[in-house]
Amino acid sequence: MPDGSPHGRIRQPGPAVPVSSPPVPRMISLRRATRLSTAILFAAALPATLPAQQRLTSPKEFFGHDIGADYELPNYTKLHAFFATIAKQSDRVILDTIGLTEEGRPQIMAIVSSPANLKNLARYKEISNRLAMADGLDSAAASQLAKEGKVVFWIDGGLHATEVLGAQQLIESFYQLASRTDDETMRILNDCIILMTHANPDGMELVANWYMQEPDKLRRNSNIPRLYEKYAGHDNNRDAYMNALAETRNMSQQMFVEWNPQIMYNHHQTGPTGTIMAAPPYRDPANYWFHPAMITGLDLVGAALNHRFVLEHKPGLTFRAGSNYSTWWNGGLRTVGYFHNQIGILTETIGNPTPIRVSLVPDRQLRSAGLPMPVAPQEWHFRQSIDYSVSANYAFLDLASRYRETFLFNRWVMGNDQIKNGSKDNWTISPKRVDAMIAQITKDRATASPEANRAGGPRGTGTAPNIGSAVTNDRYMAELKKPENRDPRAYVLSSAQNDFPTATKFIKALQYSGIQVHRATGSFSANGKSFPAGSWVVMTNQAFRSHVLDMFEPQDHPNDFRYPGGPPIPPYDNAGWTLAFQMGIQFERVLDGLTGPFEKVNGVTTMPMGVVAKGKAGYFIRPEVNDASTVANRLAAVKVKASRIPTAFTDGGTTWPAGTWFVPAGGASDKVVMQAAKDLGVNFAAANSKPGSSQPVQPLRIALIDRYGGSMPSGWTRLILEKFEFPFTTIYPQDVDAGNLKAKYDVIVVTDGMFSEAGAGRGFGGSPDTTLIPAEFRRTIGRISPEKSVPALKTFVEAGGRIVAIGSSIGLGKAMGLPIDNYMAEANGRPYAGEKYYIPGSLLEVAIDTSATIATGMNPRPSVMFDNSPVMKLGPDAAAKGVRVLATFDTDKPLTSGWAWGQELLKGGVAMAEAKMGQGTIWLFGPEILFRSQPHGTYKLFLNALDGGFQRPTKPLQ
Repeated sequence: MPDGSPHGRIRQPGPAVPVSSPPVPRMISLRRATRLSTAILFAAALPATLPAQQRLTSPKEFFGHDIGADYELPNYTKLHAFFATIAKQSDRVILDTIGLTEEGRPQIMAIVSSPANLKNLARYKEISNRLAMADGLDSAAASQLAKEGKVVFWIDGGLHATEVLGAQQLIESFYQLASRTDDETMRILNDCIILMTHANPDGMELVANWYMQEPDKLRRNSNIPRLYEKYAGHDNNRDAYMNALAETRNMSQQMFVEWNPQIMYNHHQTGPTGTIMAAPPYRDPANYWFHPAMITGLDLVGAALNHRFVLEHKPGLTFRAGSNYSTWWNGGLRTVGYFHNQIGILTETIGNPTPIRVSLVPDRQLRSAGLPMPVAPQEWHFRQSIDYSVSANYAFLDLASRYRETFLFNRWVMGNDQIKNGSKDNWTISPKRVDAMIAQITKDRATASPEANRAGGPRGTGTAPNIGSAVTNDRYMAELKKPENRDPRAYVLSSAQNDFPTATKFIKALQYSGIQVHRATGSFSANGKSFPAGSWVVMTNQAFRSHVLDMFEPQDHPNDFRYPGGPPIPPYDNAGWTLAFQMGIQFERVLDGLTGPFEKVNGVTTMPMGVVAKGKAGYFIRPEVNDASTVANRLAAVKVKASRIPTAFTDGGTTWPAGTWFVPAGGASDKVVMQAAKDLGVNFAAANSKPGSSQPVQPLRIALIDRYGGSMPSGWTRLILEKFEFPFTTIYPQDVDAGNLKAKYDVIVVTDGMFSEAGAGRGFGGSPDTTLIPAEFRRTIGRISPEKSVPALKTFVEAGGRIVAIGSSIGLGKAMGLPIDNYMAEANGRPYAGEKYYIPGSLLEVAIDTSATIATGMNPRPSVMFDNSPVMKLGPDAAAKGVRVLATFDTDKPLTSGWAWGQELLKGGVAMAEAKMGQGTIWLFGPEILFRSQPHGTYKLFLNALDGGFQRPTKPLQ
């Protein structure tokens, strides 16, 4: 429906999208799940022009019960139909489809506001976007737009589907906003445009159907058989900057391209024990890249919520140190907004359709600044949580309404500040720079005369003395702000880099998040280097500068301990994540202003067409190109075999490295090449002759181990395998234990958390009560055990199979009898305590032996994702037993991004190894080389393991 046309309609922009949800996969087409027919849904969704608002169908009338009723849980099909019904009946609602989910369901967003606002929706969207992007507006123009505009306020629900409150409160809040006529609601609707978005339709359908399948209400549960997002499960809230998932891309486009809301509210569950809800403001550390108004803005919205709850007699709300949520990380749905000058709100609230009890935590019965009104232990019903959630929505919307112009204008202020900072010399102070200043001050004070120390004045309030002398202080500040420490003005990604398609995937991830990107239309220079046409240029003089810097620059997480010498405080998620490092992108940091033949790229770029030069024999592809594996799989699908050349060679005067791909010319092969150049951006060079040493790549039978409830690392691996078009089979522990694996598979992938030395898997899923599980899913129950699984896997390898083990699962090596132990341990064998060694999710540099077949095409010193990952110590007989070192920590400072306390202890440790056992191979990758579908820079280690038949000449084992 065009903006400004009659309301109460359902708007589906772009290609036609079915209104009804597609059939649920068999595993969740449960016998007793109630579903509305497609015909009913379609009728409910038909566009209709209505007169003034009529009486709306209530949730109780539609669902047969109040939202939040004990033991009741509507699914997404019903939610969608209810939203469609209200959209027909109400002149306050437009229902939009923002895209399809990974399972093909329409992902809906209800736009709720006053009828007058909905008639002028296009104008308000334009105002919101212009203020967010800030470019070309002065203060007077921004102020005028703020007076005219409306606060755009995002509310989502259902992201984590087993946290069922989020989606259910969305139904109740939607109805109340669409139906209530009290003064507060009418004022909110007049001042705000509310985007009510379901964040995970597939998950809601699965979880609700699973819960409601059980006729005995007391036995209803959410112990679902698979991940509630097709690939990521709970990690769907870890994808906000990568945009690997369809649902994430849909929401990123709305939040940072289409609408740019000033405030977003991300509902989660459950609250800290002994409380009802965790809310803003949040604990330290705060990320130093985003605008400081994010910190004060969170204080503002937090105060509004806390004050309202006290006056409404809703106890149990806690904040700051009352929970573990911070504003450091940039991967979550609410945190990514901080890097876009968007106030992001997270609440975590208890509740379940099966009644629960509020636990007694003695120290949470005492009032404090972070818990103004404690809650007494009691039975707690789901409807109470719904009421808390609706009140929270109203608290934030009321504030947005009362300070409408302020929120709109402040969005421009922040964006304008970021543009200015990216247009001049600017320094962002990180913890390490402050630590260096403190160390220098302390050293100077220790060596200064007593008279000089006395002249320095009193000590400051920080951890170092206040020197006092203006001259001295200027010297320290000059050291802090060295010219080489300036923030970059631009980043250049050369189109001449060997894996330019992966660099372009990185650019697309930025564009989904609203980052402005330029493409060079001709050659240019920067930092004294020449760059060709087609190179990508990302300027930092843009409103979302914080996000740009955060994706390119290393994170410097402060040392964070409970007390001096005490244990570390775990970060909320990762401490370091620099996406450019993870993806292995080659880029140039430009500290001065940059001009050149640049054109702005609108929207998300298509992959630039690769160069195709056909030779007499065929084509060559460089070994660094990840998508060469995709090309090989496409060729295999049409019965053509790609080959790899095991040693360096020369063809037509060009020297090619070992591992180069050869693609024969002619027929089906030429068609695959042209299509791959078009949609993958792969460059194909002319092959004048086929090297005699080329080795055909044999398609391998790949198995990926998963488990009941779903493993998130296995889920992400499924996504990667599909993206690179590898056929594969998902197997479960019982399949492994049955043996005879080599008859069915050539490669078995064992992801992080699937096995540990103790034999227990870790992660979501657990050990469910089998009496509550339908018979068809019981074959997926079990774990990879030392008793049954390890002997079967060892037999598989010895018979010629390959195993790829990642993270904790490298414990398989020791379990199979390899001379491998834990490097990160005291002399007595006990692992180091956290006070001595602690590295939460961070990027570390390793030295890779690129002469190994598995490391062909790899950067010799990549950054790898390391999350307190295992590090190996090889026994003196390791080489004799076929164990080869692939990667080591060869420095005492391997940290490239994040936090690494005690990192010097890593030096000499083995990060990756391979072992020949009988006729087969097991690869042991301690770092998480496939982490959340982000580290394309280490994908090569995985892809090479799946290329059958390729073998480089081996050098002596180390």
